[in-house]
Amino acid sequence: QVQLVESGGGLVQAGGSLRLSCVASGSIFTMNAMGWYCQAPGKQRELVAHIINGGIPSYADSVKGRLTISSDHAKNTVYLQMNTLKPDDTGVYYCYAHITSPAIPRGYWGQGTQVTVPS
Repeated sequence: QVQLVESGGGLVQAGGSLRLSCVASGSIFTMNAMGWYCQAPGKQRELVAHIINGGIPSYADSVKGRLTISSDHAKNTVYLQMNTLKPDDTGVYYCYAHITSPAIPRGYWGQGTQVTVPS
């Protein structure tokens, strides 16, 4: 069974930085695509950053130039470097990965990690 576990969230002042990590465990052949989503209070979950294995990352307009997604396939880990944080970045950040395993290739979600940037 594949599991994703996020870490690195917390409380940070505006202008500060955080680095989120998401580690995939279990029987994994390849991580085909990875992404980070944010669910702000009272809002739907939205895509923040996305990368397809070997491809160019893509970002929501609101985070371009401030957030960077990267991956380490040897460690089955995807990162989100968050710089110049703003109060609007507050929310629960979920990791998503589409993984090929002994089971049918499918997407998996982590449990989420809270990021809070006070106004």
